[in-house]
Amino acid sequence: MKTIDRRQQVMDSAEKSFALFGYKATTMEQVARLANVGKGTIYTFFENKEELFDEILRSIIADMKRITEQTVKEENSFLDNVHQSMDSLLEYREEHELLIKLFQEVNDFGTPQAREGLQKVEKAILEYLERQVSRAMELQQIRSDDPKLVSFVLLKLYVSLTSDWNKAHPTLHKDQIKAFVGLFLKNGLSPN
Repeated sequence: MKTIDRRQQVMDSAEKSFALFGYKATTMEQVARLANVGKGTIYTFFENKEELFDEILRSIIADMKRITEQTVKEENSFLDNVHQSMDSLLEYREEHELLIKLFQEVNDFGTPQAREGLQKVEKAILEYLERQVSRAMELQQIRSDDPKLVSFVLLKLYVSLTSDWNKAHPTLHKDQIKAFVGLFLKNGLSPN
């Protein structure tokens, strides 16, 4: 039982360090100091910084999957489920300090490991969206098309409207975003 606690303690401290300093500037010494363990203790659980970082990302992706599973309801329309799950995922992404730091690090320094980490998170979101889009196509709620492409466009549209737009324009309210995405889905992907 003590081992599991130490491992989690290391992961929590590493996540904190990555969130504060970014991937590039985080060292195993910092993680050990934050976790209040010897550096050797970290290496009993993780071979290197990359493995530790990957484990943290897997944990984040698992949290995101849990969030979407709690959000999506069979009785809801595709559009409602997309809005609710994307809102939840984007809120999670915006509130999660590590993800915020990774975005900054990619933008400021182009750190390959940070970019790869964000790509893993985006891939998980796209896989989820693709399943939802495929299901909506099967139920004829939207017209049949390439689910991968539709999922990609949906994600980029949401990200653009929730974060990129805000850099040069007043922030859009969730209802405005929902209306615009609904317009895209109905006009661009309506089943008729």
